[in-house]
Amino acid sequence: MGDSAEKQARPSFWKGMKAEFKKIIWPDRMSTLKQSVAVVIISIVVGVIIAILDYVIKYGVNFLTSI
Repeated sequence: MGDSAEKQARPSFWKGMKAEFKKIIWPDRMSTLKQSVAVVIISIVVGVIIAILDYVIKYGVNFLTSI
């Protein structure tokens, strides 16, 4: 008995997934390009900030250990 309920639930799942997939609004090319450029620029800026903090902390630790 449990098998027949499972078999009936699967087509309903796929129909529901197909209906939800049709509701997706995909971004246009320019929006995707702008967001990708923003991600790359922010990643570079954050990387530079982390590198500067790493250098300052390393200098501070070396200074403290040389005392």
